Amino acid sequence: LPIAASTHRATVRSSLKAYKRQSKSEQASKLPELIQILETYISYLFALEDGLGGKDNIDVVLKTNPRFSWRPTISSSSIPGREQLRVMLNSLEYEIYFVLATLSYAQTLLARSLLAPLNSTSSAASSSEDRTTAITTATKHLLSSASIHAFLSSRADALAITTPTTPPCVDVAPSVLRALSRLAHAEATLLAVAVNDPYPAAAAQTASSSDKEWMIRAPPIPKVRAHLYARLCLAGSQHASIAHDLLKGDGGGKGGGKVDEHLVQYAAEIARVGRARACRFLAIDKDASNGTGEAIAWVRAALHELGLSSSFGDESMEKKSRLGFSRMKSAIKEKQIDAKSEGELADEARVLRALEKKWMKENDTIMTQPIPEWMPLLAQLPSGREMYDVKSWEAPKLAPGVLASLRAPPENGEEDAGSDS
Repeated sequence: LPIAASTHRATVRSSLKAYKRQSKSEQASKLPELIQILETYISYLFALEDGLGGKDNIDVVLKTNPRFSWRPTISSSSIPGREQLRVMLNSLEYEIYFVLATLSYAQTLLARSLLAPLNSTSSAASSSEDRTTAITTATKHLLSSASIHAFLSSRADALAITTPTTPPCVDVAPSVLRALSRLAHAEATLLAVAVNDPYPAAAAQTASSSDKEWMIRAPPIPKVRAHLYARLCLAGSQHASIAHDLLKGDGGGKGGGKVDEHLVQYAAEIARVGRARACRFLAIDKDASNGTGEAIAWVRAALHELGLSSSFGDESMEKKSRLGFSRMKSAIKEKQIDAKSEGELADEARVLRALEKKWMKENDTIMTQPIPEWMPLLAQLPSGREMYDVKSWEAPKLAPGVLASLRAPPENGEEDAGSDS
């Protein structure tokens, strides 16, 4: 069993090295194969652990401490532009942590590869059936990632009670493992709304240079569902905010290090997008009730959550910053979002700009309603509502026949004295 586990670890190592050398398009196609290789190795790892604990009729004798090494992936580098040094491990426990974390990352990457083409402005728009299939599959992978990291965080908490030790790096710190579970849960919750949200695809179609059909009016969303979607978005935002706060910590202290700043910023971005999207759905609800003026105010509140200002002038922002620093900051933020062109924040900003332009034109020509200030509206945001429960993750197990074939022959003195054979 130890020899077979070592063989599968070598396969994992070579597969990860080959994956790292490939281009982004090739990496996306190799993720399912990589996940299968990791799951196979994980089944051998847990069989080893059961054998060391004398479980499931597996008996493994520890003659020397096992030695492993992993390169941290989400720890901030002390030297910018240089890869982190490998962390040396003398425990099967932390080997399990790193392998399971790698499996969770692969699930997240697979989800992102499925979502990337949906709201792209550089390619043709996806059909509604393809969009629904991609979002549903991506949600499944994100929930799997969340459950794996939740399993690791509970395991790390139990280890901290029985054997108080400092984590070898921030990647496997209990707070970071909880944060990554929350972040995957947040993205899965936001995707629950994206299945029935026609606005990002319509706005991307408008901005696409390869598509000649312009958005005239997006499909209407029922009033009750708009409130439901807003509450789901707020729940996702709350999960991402908790993840952001956990990731900003020191990873358990005493040499644990800090998480890479790009990941911390990404968690904050998901939290902002969730709140902005909730404001957008409340704006859609007001517009459906012929409250165009208040709908525009909600859109401006959503833009504020993204760090942007109105394209048509905002009196409250002008009063707040007479020197124009807010507008300058908004312009810089707009350029950063445009540079990304694709992603959650860019998609939401594109939708909000399109809705504000459309409703301002309607209000100037038809409705002529006063536009209230947006700041008091943020106090009216409803509470969040959960969509998914993160289920407990079950480790893959080796089949009984495979285990039987891995049993070693008895050493001298271990033969059964009462056996006739």
